[in-house]
Amino acid sequence: MNPRDLSLPEQRHPEKARRPDQAQPKKPAWIRVKAPTSAGYRATREIIRENRLVTVCEEAGCPNVGECWAQGHATMMIMGEICTRGCTFCNVATGRPQALDAFEPGRVAHAVEKLGLAHVVITSVDRDDLEDGGAEHFAQTIRAIRQRAPATTIEVLTPDFLRCVPSALEAVVAARPDVFNHNLETVPGLYPEVRPGARYFHSLRLLQRVKELDPAMFTKSGIMVGLGEDRQAVLQVMDDLRAADVDFLTVGQYLQPTPKHHAVARFVPPEEFAGYEKAALGKGFLMVSATPLTRSSYHAGEDFARLRAARLALQG
Repeated sequence: MNPRDLSLPEQRHPEKARRPDQAQPKKPAWIRVKAPTSAGYRATREIIRENRLVTVCEEAGCPNVGECWAQGHATMMIMGEICTRGCTFCNVATGRPQALDAFEPGRVAHAVEKLGLAHVVITSVDRDDLEDGGAEHFAQTIRAIRQRAPATTIEVLTPDFLRCVPSALEAVVAARPDVFNHNLETVPGLYPEVRPGARYFHSLRLLQRVKELDPAMFTKSGIMVGLGEDRQAVLQVMDDLRAADVDFLTVGQYLQPTPKHHAVARFVPPEEFAGYEKAALGKGFLMVSATPLTRSSYHAGEDFARLRAARLALQG
């Protein structure tokens, strides 16, 4: 049997192959970005290749990859490049993943040290095939980075551990990342279409549980807009996240990876993002990033410094 060629959309997303094509509207000027060409970008790419690492920057087709990699910032995606879920918005490959690589945490830590990162974001594919959803692998990666790069602050962007025992989440929190991020992705009414393998209130409860386990840990979540939601539904998500004591909210524009993915309902103009930011700050979030190009790990290091400063200011 020939290995899958993940550069081909029909092999990357076999679950979407029979979906009808969705029109891909032309992007407005405010979300166009230049192709990455800088020396810093190339140097970061070389370190990623040398350590045989996967990044969500490439796998998800992030529009900010040129800017972030030019500064030596890359979001590591652990546990392989194949996800067990088939979300209709996501460009990460879907299927049966390979076994975990026991040496991956060490390679990630080596890359973090070599890149000289002040702050690193570690994310992963969903691993519903694993009893703990990969929680211990997250914990091992956090511990390896602490050993190799003790000054680096660590942000994790985890799956929902939907089919796991409670000890899975507890293992990640016990490893003491500086920020625990789990994205809601969209409003609850769109979950059956956009995020069919997930459950909105489970994800909310996961974020709330992190705070119960470690009240000092920063929590973070994000959503995309332009999927067909309305403003009232977005404001309700904000209220739900604040009820779960989430500190940091990100809101960004959904961009359609291929014609087989969920359609872009509309491109939300910058002034609406500014309105979302103002509303979220009014609801009590310590930090809000709401722009068309906002992504979970975009400017994560600078945002973490601001997040800590905001908490200190609040504490007087």
